[in-house]
Amino acid sequence: MANDLNVLALIKGAEHYIFVYDEASRPQVIEDFREMAADPNLDLSWFDAMVLTKKAREQASVDAEPYRA
Repeated sequence: MANDLNVLALIKGAEHYIFVYDEASRPQVIEDFREMAADPNLDLSWFDAMVLTKKAREQASVDAEPYRA
């Protein structure tokens, strides 16, 4: 079975944030959101980090549900 990838993107003004990750790296990408929000050199806010975290967790729950036609 192929390793599925998840993609999250945020476009904020001139800055573009694109995250590509697999299930195993989900906790790390969520931690990266927090670190980026704490970085004063980036325009990523705590609100942005919260929204990205919520979306990453939603992707996890969608991935866990079996597909039904």
